[in-house]
Amino acid sequence: MTLGKFVSPPGRGARAMRRFTSLRHLTSLGLLLGLSLPLQAATPSDQSFRAALEDARAKRFQDIQQVAVNGHVLEGYIEYHQLKARLPYATPAEVLSFMERHADSPLAEWMRGQAISAYGRTGRHDALLEVSDGVPAGASRQCHYYTAQLSNDFASASQGGLKLWHVSGSQDSACDPLFSTLRERGVIDDQAVWERMMLAWAAGQGSMVSYLERQLSGNWQQAIAAREQLDGNFAAITRIPTDLGHGGHAFAALSVAAMHGFVRADTEAALEAWRKVSPHMPLSDEQRHEVERDLAWYSLVRDIPNNQGWVDERLAMLDDEELFDLRMRNAIRDGAWGEVREWVLKMPERFSGEARYQYWLGRADDSLGRRDEARAAWARASGERNFYGFLASDRIGKAYSLNRDDQTFDDAQLAEIARTPAVRRVRALMEIDEIGLARSEWFNAVSQANDAGARRLAAYALKQQWYDLTVFATIRGKLWDGLSWRFPPAWQQDFQRYGANAGVDPWMLMALARRESAFNPTATSPVGARGLMQLMPGTAAKVSRDLGLATPSHAALGDPDTNIRLGSTYIREMLDRYSGNRLAAAAAYNAGPGRVDRWLADTPREYDRFVERIPFKETREYVKAVLAYRVIFESLAKGTSDGVRVVSEREVNQPYTTALVDRR
Repeated sequence: MTLGKFVSPPGRGARAMRRFTSLRHLTSLGLLLGLSLPLQAATPSDQSFRAALEDARAKRFQDIQQVAVNGHVLEGYIEYHQLKARLPYATPAEVLSFMERHADSPLAEWMRGQAISAYGRTGRHDALLEVSDGVPAGASRQCHYYTAQLSNDFASASQGGLKLWHVSGSQDSACDPLFSTLRERGVIDDQAVWERMMLAWAAGQGSMVSYLERQLSGNWQQAIAAREQLDGNFAAITRIPTDLGHGGHAFAALSVAAMHGFVRADTEAALEAWRKVSPHMPLSDEQRHEVERDLAWYSLVRDIPNNQGWVDERLAMLDDEELFDLRMRNAIRDGAWGEVREWVLKMPERFSGEARYQYWLGRADDSLGRRDEARAAWARASGERNFYGFLASDRIGKAYSLNRDDQTFDDAQLAEIARTPAVRRVRALMEIDEIGLARSEWFNAVSQANDAGARRLAAYALKQQWYDLTVFATIRGKLWDGLSWRFPPAWQQDFQRYGANAGVDPWMLMALARRESAFNPTATSPVGARGLMQLMPGTAAKVSRDLGLATPSHAALGDPDTNIRLGSTYIREMLDRYSGNRLAAAAAYNAGPGRVDRWLADTPREYDRFVERIPFKETREYVKAVLAYRVIFESLAKGTSDGVRVVSEREVNQPYTTALVDRR
């Protein structure tokens, strides 16, 4: 789950909440927020302010009852809408004054963004620059910003404009004045048009290619013809002249784009062609690196034997962890332990020191009979709190390194946090059902806090049982060792109850939910997975039928009780399918059982090699995280990691083949 996606400008939270609160099964706001203790019902004062906020959003300012607004902790939200409605005619001084008074709230940056957009649309460039604080986020506002800079800092405007120009697709219409001026003044010349055209061609943006082609002068007809020759016949790259375009500047971008397509269409033939023409190509070091990195990556992913020698020669020069990783993983798949050892040792130290690489170095040394070296590598890996650190600890009989750095705060310290304006706004927004805005305020508060402040906020959120906000505080505050905050006991009794009913380890269930949603009960993924355990509606419907329950609505999946019950049953089905094996079941929960069945048909038989050879990086990392998180949850609950194992003895000894699949 991406926590940042819940940061939304004023207005969105209320619309979302009206959908949620209209559902009868949600009996308290606390369920939405991850609170075990529901908040008090909205008071008449809260209801009056909610009405005022709705009027402000609708620009019914004359209907606002000022008695409900004046002195209210959320008064700034009314002022925000009033000032926003006056843009672009509100003065920069008014905007800056608002921002200064609300500097500890997301309202300040929202107002800056609104002012930049409004001033930019109406050509109030001096006003825009007065309220800006460097380059804003987002292409549209950046275009307004650089357009405003044209008259007083043309060099910076040109540099920024060229970055915005060099994209494969269309840009916002806000960029048109900037691009037109830079085109008129020769900054965006035919070469820049050609370079963007090649980006569009490589990305398959045919209409953009045609549009840009029409902007080129007659000097570029030979280059245009060369691109047409290469389109669908990338092998012709060996016959294309290098003196294309005005001054011969077209070839580099053309060849990089052509190789982009060639590598994907036929990696082996692409490398053969590259080796012939590369020495004669007038490319920059950056362009050459881009092509060769592409060639190496596809050669390794597609495991092309004839390309391996070239790849092995280039890896050190390319200095890319993902390429070293792929090379090592291919050797792990083949059981080529000498090569595994070779490639870990060839990695730069900034990569090879990680627990994962040290674990595999230990496996290689152990398989090669180098027992002392293996133990030394595993000892180095065992200091980390992750899947491979735990596996390494098991190899040498060492206790897991949890590396905890928790901190406790007394009631007085937490009460002090509760009195801060930001936290008061969070609570007030919760009380009027503005969940999106409450999260935005919380995220902003954590982002502005120092280390000590982030710790206090995390502790306060945990005390309130705001579990997703607790987790977010550790992420934004980088409190990686604050385990009681990173892995809070969210809905632990429910996980235990439904885990017992389904015959599933509750710590496994909590680990799944922590990885899936970071304990946000209303999380929704881009593909529609919902709730704590991120159930797809179709999966939830099937599981409900199997349990003899009515099909839950999409919104009902935001109810933790419903979501945990169905998720527990579904992971039980996956465990049954894979003979109780949690590694395979976790992979299936993420990627689907059909894929896992196929992977088991073509995978190394050993448990650690099975995980490392999962083709999807997302699923590979998911399985490792879930098993490691399970260790942490159980260790926190017991107060010790003694007796806790990341992988059971049975899972270590099971052969990872299709025999693992129970086809009943």
